[in-house]
Amino acid sequence: MRPNQDSWITPKKLLLLFGIIFIAFNLRPAITSVGPLIGLIREDTGISNGAAGLLTTLPLLAFAALSPAAPAASQRFGKEAMIFAGLLLLSAGILLRATGFIPPVYAGTALAGGGIAICNVLLPGIVKERFPEHVGIMTGTYTTSMVLLAGAASGLSLPITNGFELKWNISLGTWGLLCLPALLFWVPQLRRNAGSTSSSENDGAGSVWRSKLAWQVTLFMGLQSFLFYCLITWLPEILQARGIEPSAAGWMLSVMQFIGFPLSFFIPVFAARLPNQKGIVAGISALYLIGFAGLFIHGSFLLLMASVLLFGLAQGAALSLSLTLLGLRAETASQASRLSGMAQSFGYLLAAAGPFTIGLLFDVFHSWTPALFIFLLITVMMLWAGAGAGRDRYIFS
Repeated sequence: MRPNQDSWITPKKLLLLFGIIFIAFNLRPAITSVGPLIGLIREDTGISNGAAGLLTTLPLLAFAALSPAAPAASQRFGKEAMIFAGLLLLSAGILLRATGFIPPVYAGTALAGGGIAICNVLLPGIVKERFPEHVGIMTGTYTTSMVLLAGAASGLSLPITNGFELKWNISLGTWGLLCLPALLFWVPQLRRNAGSTSSSENDGAGSVWRSKLAWQVTLFMGLQSFLFYCLITWLPEILQARGIEPSAAGWMLSVMQFIGFPLSFFIPVFAARLPNQKGIVAGISALYLIGFAGLFIHGSFLLLMASVLLFGLAQGAALSLSLTLLGLRAETASQASRLSGMAQSFGYLLAAAGPFTIGLLFDVFHSWTPALFIFLLITVMMLWAGAGAGRDRYIFS
């Protein structure tokens, strides 16, 4: 079926596109802005390293807890209304966290994670429903927007705090300003009938949790998230153990996050045009395997930098492909939302366990070598799951 090119230039579609982009802008800064300020938070409040680590773990746990419920709520209230509610929840969480008092900080972090979870889960369904012929390019657009602001928040959080002489809590609160344009752009979408989703979308659809293909998509999402959050957390420490200076290790982590931008856009566009996505999965796995092999080498800056670049490319491709699969493996918007809820629930639960598990391994063995072997094993498992998820099939076919 030939895409309707006119659909891309109507005012309603353009307004929806801006709404999706600004929502995507809000899906990571509340999380990635915390890491650079952990030292200031710990110094100002006196909390332990473990308690400070909860500020990055809580959102992931909120993702896992609320992701399965979002599709059911959207069936009752409508996807558009639930996304708006998710943005309000995110805004409230950021404002609560900006108080600077520890109990509200944790409560606000959990609320922000819940709001992000709702938007995370339902956006693939919106794309599937409103842009059925352009799932790839739309997924690439909002994934790139999400990754761009995630990296920006991580890189700008400390400079904003120091440059404007702000307290850490006020600095975290400034990222709530991004919610305002997202809410304004999304208001017109609330006019859509909450019950407009056709009941025929559920034809032939049993429990998504019983679908083998759905589990393969879920495992691919979870395993790539595991690798992403482990590297974001521990890569600087691993690089320092390999002879890299701390300042250089931090800079290399920033490079890793930004290098994947092009692939985060082009992979979904490319994936949607292929009969299956097995080749892309194989390419992502190869990048990870070569990169992890490079981390076994001590003292060679060039080889370690090459590994970092490979990780960045793999991460940009893996995240965008996992989100694209949510639309490609579903026949309807309703199925895409339910698959998204399943994949992101289990996926982020697995991701939340990753950094803790790797840290525990280091505490036991006092070496990063066991962790590297775990990363290699996870990559092989991701290749297996992705090969199944990349088949040209639907979850209920």
